[in-house]
Amino acid sequence: MSLLQIRNLDVTFDVAPRQSWPWTRPKKLQAVKDMSFDLEAGQTLGVVGESGSGKSTLARAIVGTVPASGGRILWDGGDLAQLTPRERRRHRRDVQMVFQDPLAALNPRMNVGQIISEPLLTHHPETSRADARRRAGEMMERVGLLPNLLNRYPHEFSGGQCQRIGIARALVLKPRLLICDEPVSALDVSVQAQVVNLLKRLTREMELSMIFIAHDLSVVKHVSDRTLVMYLGRKMEEGDARTIVRAPRHPYTQALIASVPIPDPVRERARIRPVIEGEPPSPVTPPSGCVFRTRCPKAQPDCAERVPPMLEPERSHLVACPYQEVISPLAV
Repeated sequence: MSLLQIRNLDVTFDVAPRQSWPWTRPKKLQAVKDMSFDLEAGQTLGVVGESGSGKSTLARAIVGTVPASGGRILWDGGDLAQLTPRERRRHRRDVQMVFQDPLAALNPRMNVGQIISEPLLTHHPETSRADARRRAGEMMERVGLLPNLLNRYPHEFSGGQCQRIGIARALVLKPRLLICDEPVSALDVSVQAQVVNLLKRLTREMELSMIFIAHDLSVVKHVSDRTLVMYLGRKMEEGDARTIVRAPRHPYTQALIASVPIPDPVRERARIRPVIEGEPPSPVTPPSGCVFRTRCPKAQPDCAERVPPMLEPERSHLVACPYQEVISPLAV
């Protein structure tokens, strides 16, 4: 059985117009629409897409900080919406997050020892402070930091070190699922590689499942087993991470891959570069039918009439486009 199952998940927000009367009804913003996927135990799912595609909202709905408007989130076969407050508190130990801005995610008034041990004292109040501090030191070592730095404060660390502290705080409870919301986008390229390799090692050693959200498909390919491509809250393509990069079928995925540069001038000039023109439409007033049709180079008149069904051209490879074809940009 899958560890996490998302079935037809919708997340909708009420947006009040800038100039409106008190009785004016708010508009509906569909941040996530009809999202479905499975996550196996020990598997890493990469989620990619442009800004505003609903990636972070999807993560927050899974954690429970954003309420779902429809659909189901199943954890070990049980519906999270049916959990009692005590069961939900227990569930929070199993799902932890690593955030995008490493420094903003840490309390500047707490030292590193207090930051890492806080989840232990919150979810396991029977834990003594001495034991919590000892386990915090052990996690510091696992993420590549010296345990004698426990008394220092976040401003005394670099961005990469602060992200390691955030990872240690998330993993000190030994969760079963780690959700990383663009954890390397604020870091230098060399530090990005270190943090990605650290996450890969820790998920393997601790037998974790992970949802890794990012813009860069080359990073997602390196860390993920499967990749899910989102656009305007909907799933465009899902499949094996390497298959998605080497043989993308959806026009949106092809354009995302083409936007990643290759550090080889000869190969870079020889690449096929599908271009997406225009800006993403507003999620308050999404296009009818296929939400990508207003920017799609392959759009046909019938794309405006109905939402394209998920097709399976290959086993475990799903594409939301009836006019799909394989265009293979040179591998990233």
